[in-house]
Formats: sequence, structure tokens, C-alpha cells
Amino acid sequence: MSKADLSKQPAQVAAMFDEVSTHYDRTNNVLSMGNAALWRVATTKAVGPRAGETILDVAAGTGTSSASLAKNGATVVAADFSEGMIEVGRRRQADNPFVRFVQADATQLPFDDDQFDAVTISFGLRNIVDPKKALAEFYRVTKPGGRVVICEFSQPPASIVRTGYSAYLRFGMPVLAKLASSNPAAYEYLMDSIEAWPSQPVLADWLREAGFEHVAYRNLTYGIVALHRGYKPRDAGGARATEAAGATSSTPGPTPPATKPADAKPAEVKAAAAAKPAAAKPAAAKPATAKSAAAKPATAKPAAAKPSTARKPAPAKPTTAEPTTAEPTTAEPTTAKPVRSNRAAGATGSSDSSGVPPEGE
Repeated sequence: MSKADLSKQPAQVAAMFDEVSTHYDRTNNVLSMGNAALWRVATTKAVGPRAGETILDVAAGTGTSSASLAKNGATVVAADFSEGMIEVGRRRQADNPFVRFVQADATQLPFDDDQFDAVTISFGLRNIVDPKKALAEFYRVTKPGGRVVICEFSQPPASIVRTGYSAYLRFGMPVLAKLASSNPAAYEYLMDSIEAWPSQPVLADWLREAGFEHVAYRNLTYGIVALHRGYKPRDAGGARATEAAGATSSTPGPTPPATKPADAKPAEVKAAAAAKPAAAKPAAAKPATAKSAAAKPATAKPAAAKPSTARKPAPAKPTTAEPTTAEPTTAEPTTAKPVRSNRAAGATGSSDSSGVPPEGE
């Protein structure tokens, strides 16, 4: 009997799933105590498949999740590393024209950039030898504006639930696995991989590092399982995937918009200078508003000049603001600060239409 370990060597993982493929779905229903079907429904709602869309279902196994995604007329590519799983899936979904099976490595997906409206994976990310590289691949093949949805075992936030769940994994699940599975040893790996998997906020950070924005997660069954979702920026392409794959401590979230250079809008600089002539330095200040002053000579007096006490109105000629060596074309552009875009990169905790609430809920 084949059993993988936490090194998650692809050959070991594939061989293990090949052996359990025949009774895989039945065993999942038994070990999850019926919750597997509920988690699948929640995942499908989070993906929100629509007719005409193309969706990639990674680690699709026998295609049960893929069939659920295809009910509304979406075309689903069911990808899995295990040849045994794919063979079972092809037999079961032979009459479903919306599901197509492809054997694929999640860290090297055989698809073009920006190809899928949505990418999803259920209970498979923790089995990948390099999950961050897989997330980078998900980003690459997702269309700009598309979404990623991950359903995975997680860490219950409540200590009482966490303690009870740990006891079930160590004592209850092995007994049920012997009754329901053709390879009960494989489910020892299941227990180890669940306990070693990071918490919900950590996975959310990984998604941001890959380039996804508006990342949020939702706990299912008290946090035993969590749904994560993120969106690929609409102005993004697949190029960031290569950068994100090798990043170890990159700033989370999408690349912020480039700031405008200081001299990008000289017309606005002149207008700003003309709007506030009082800001000119007294006595020796350069007439930064020389062009504007020619149109309105009455405003050419410096702010510090005292008004004349003569009864007759003073002529428009300035009394003390005699320009020395001023050059009318050199309005000082540094006095006007450029307007910077402060759009938040990768807002966290934002609610969305599929029911994935802000983080921590």
C-alpha cells in the first residue's frame, strides 16, 4: 500500500491517489460525516459559474466538483496529477459534454496565460509540493478580472473545536478509514497534512503574494474547512506569475499604480501659481506668476507690501516688486505637488457577491 509523507513528492502523492481512486468519493463522505457535499455546494456558490465561462478545476479527482461547476453551462477543465483519478472521472462523466479531463501538474499547468474565467481547487492545495508556485500558476492562467477559489482544510479558531478536531483526526478517522477505504494507510498522511497546514490568514497572504487582490476567506464547519477567494486585477497579465513564484518575502497585494512625475502637468503648475499670488516671497522673490501677472497687473504686488496712503488710487504699476533677473518661463514646478493615486492595493476583508465575507468571519 502506498502512502505519501509530508515531503509531498509528486510521484508518491500520485501513486497514493491512484490506489484510493475507486472508493475515493465514498470514503470522503464517510470521513467528513456527510459534510463533503455541503462544502462542495459552498465552493460552487463561491466560484459562481456562469454559462459560457471556462473554469479550471485543479486536483479535480474523479470530477465530482467539476460536474457541480458545470451545471449552469460553464465549460470545466478537470485537471489532476493522478492518472487513476482521471480514468475514474472520465468514466463517470462520459455523458457530460461540459467536463473535460486533463492530466496536469499544478506547478506547471499546460495552459496559456489569461485563459480561464475562474480557477478553483478543493482539498488539493496542501498536497502540492510547492503550493506558492501553484498559486503563481493559478494567477498566470486566470483572465484579468477573473477569480480564484480555494476550499481547503484549515485551523479552527476556537480552541475547544481545535482540540476536538485533533482528537478525531488521531483516533476517530483511522478507525473509519479502515472500514471505508481500500488504503487506510493513505489517510494517515491526510491527518499529518491537515495538522501541518497553515492558518487562514497565512493562506490569504500567499494569495496576495501571488498577485491576487480583494482576498477574503470564510470559515465552514467552525473553521475545520475554509473558503478563500481572490481576484486578478483587471489591468494585469500573466507576467507576474513568474515573479511571484520565486518571491519569498514580497510585499503582499497587487502592484500599486505608478506615481506621476513631478513635472507631468506644467499647465496645472502655472494655474496653481496664478491662483495664489500671495504666496510669492517678499522683496527678492522671483515672480513665479510672471505670465499671470501680465494679465492682471493689479495682483503683482507682493504679499508683504503695505498699501499706499495717497488719496488718489495708485496706478497699476507695482511699487516694490521690481523684477530683477526673473525669467517668465521658469515657473517653479516644485511648488505644485502631483496628485498621487491612493487606491489601496489588495483590499482585505471586502465582502463580495458570492457570500465570502471579510476575513475572520
